[in-house]
Amino acid sequence: MNYQELADKIIDYVGGQENIGGLTHCATRLRFNLKDETKAQTQKIKDTTGVMGAVSKGGQYQVIIGSDVGSVYKEILKKVPALDGPRETPENDNRNVAAKVIDTITGIFTPILPAITAAGMLKAVLSLLVVFKLIDKTGQTYIIIDFMADAAFYFLPILLAASSAQKFRTNMYLAMMLGGVLLHPNFIAMVNVIKTSGKGSIHLFGLPISPVTYGSSVIPIILTVWFMSYVEPIADRVSPKVIKFFSKPLLTIAIVGTVSLVIIGPFGYLISDAISTGIKALEEFSPWLVPTIIGSFTPLFVATGTHYGLVPIGINNRMAAGYDTVIYPGMLASNLGQGAASLAVGLKSKDSTIKQLAASAGLTGLFGITEPALYGINLRFKTPLYAAMVGGGLGGLFMGISRVKNFTGGAPGLLTLPSYIGNDTLKYLYLACIGSAISIVIAFVVSYILYKDPIVEVAPEVENDVTTAPTSAIGDIVNVATPVKGEVITLKAVADGMFSEEILGKGFAIKPVEGIVYAPFSGVITAVFDSKHAIGLTSDTGVELLIHVGIDTVQLNGEGYEYAVTKGQQVALGDKLITFDLASISEKGYDTVVPVVVTNSSDFGDIITLTKALSEPGEEVMKVIR
Repeated sequence: MNYQELADKIIDYVGGQENIGGLTHCATRLRFNLKDETKAQTQKIKDTTGVMGAVSKGGQYQVIIGSDVGSVYKEILKKVPALDGPRETPENDNRNVAAKVIDTITGIFTPILPAITAAGMLKAVLSLLVVFKLIDKTGQTYIIIDFMADAAFYFLPILLAASSAQKFRTNMYLAMMLGGVLLHPNFIAMVNVIKTSGKGSIHLFGLPISPVTYGSSVIPIILTVWFMSYVEPIADRVSPKVIKFFSKPLLTIAIVGTVSLVIIGPFGYLISDAISTGIKALEEFSPWLVPTIIGSFTPLFVATGTHYGLVPIGINNRMAAGYDTVIYPGMLASNLGQGAASLAVGLKSKDSTIKQLAASAGLTGLFGITEPALYGINLRFKTPLYAAMVGGGLGGLFMGISRVKNFTGGAPGLLTLPSYIGNDTLKYLYLACIGSAISIVIAFVVSYILYKDPIVEVAPEVENDVTTAPTSAIGDIVNVATPVKGEVITLKAVADGMFSEEILGKGFAIKPVEGIVYAPFSGVITAVFDSKHAIGLTSDTGVELLIHVGIDTVQLNGEGYEYAVTKGQQVALGDKLITFDLASISEKGYDTVVPVVVTNSSDFGDIITLTKALSEPGEEVMKVIR
């Protein structure tokens, strides 16, 4: 692969150098912060050799490259050296709060993951040496390897201070100094004296300081550096120019250090403790629930970039309790399920291109990097995705029931199974291996059974301006009508990647002008929801359709929606399905667009949709061809 040529194309297709506000990368993706995402030519990027896909999620424009992403990243930096530094935030940043939070978490935790992974694997090796009695826990070898591994965890606040400073665009070295303040031996000694004696208190100019330690903590330092990003510019403005060199850092550290010890640190500690307590309570109530959910739905979390919101929870669990029983075990089951599902496609497919890609992506997925399998195979053909979700869910269920403990983290995959060694026992490693086997076997078998190579279409012939159907259109044709009065648009115009990227399936969308949903064909109601914002129905010929009224409207909890039908009810074309308060939903700030998606698109040879400025319910706008 010519990395320089690929880098040039990507820079051009994302809108040129001047449109790039920032760039980072993870194991498989280039993560752009674009000033104007409308300038990005997504289809051209997807069609570029060497690119597996592109998606806008989590406040970032992500280009999926695969294992070569580091090489492409370096070539882009050669072309745009200014990107090798603090990220530039676009002035017209109109992302929602959730997108900004996910982008922030991603930017803070991605740079430190190599250190956390190295420390975790070193811990796993140390546990193996102890279990097999190759070293003595009282010997110097054990002690030295142990503190080498503990270094990244103990000094985690300093690592996070550095990455947080880059994300919040403030002085990295002052931020790291603040991390050192929270970890200073004298402060820890003062805290230990109070905890040991049960008496006394700590004060700074009469201000009380909570006697808590921050080694291995996550939230306090992130909040501290975020606060510093606001204080430092103020210190810069109030400092006289002639003494700014020392007055600016003095004011910054004095103010932020004090507020951190008195307010922010204790507050962040309470948040961390609350998360840990909540996870423990959930674990006691239903230990299988969260690992099952994560095992099943992590592919969708990864597709939308929201999985980075789970990583800090897993890290916080390990820092607070010494192990994690919910996040990493569930992710392990999911990643192995994805890899196995892709491998099954590679074994069954008769298409040499698909076979090679699926086999390569599947192996990568088993080792913990799932994007090549997710975007190259599973989302593309759908049935491997379903298989991965089933296998991952059942594997996560087993790990949850058996309370598998992850002690050191790392990219969830076969290579990090040693991270389940801890407490001087191999018990959790054995259980993790069993859960992994469940995910792999079930996902592989289901994927192998369900997968079918795509039908190769023959180009249509044009005679006298009349287009005849391709050969794949011969057979059953299901006509789908407009279920809502309004403007018919393409799914790509929907501001939700789950629909615009056709992750759920192919179809169309409607900008409604009235609040009634009608049956677009005759069939049976197969899915209703407590929130009443969507409905699923299946035609007599097997077309499974999802009608989703609005984006993120599940948060309304049914307010403004009413069903006119029940699950299992037979309906005819034109029957009323849902009524909804269009004006009220819009006033609450929700996008009222109505995506209409064929969720089993892979079962059909072709799906043809039309767009129309104004369509009445009952007008045919889509043909689903067997």
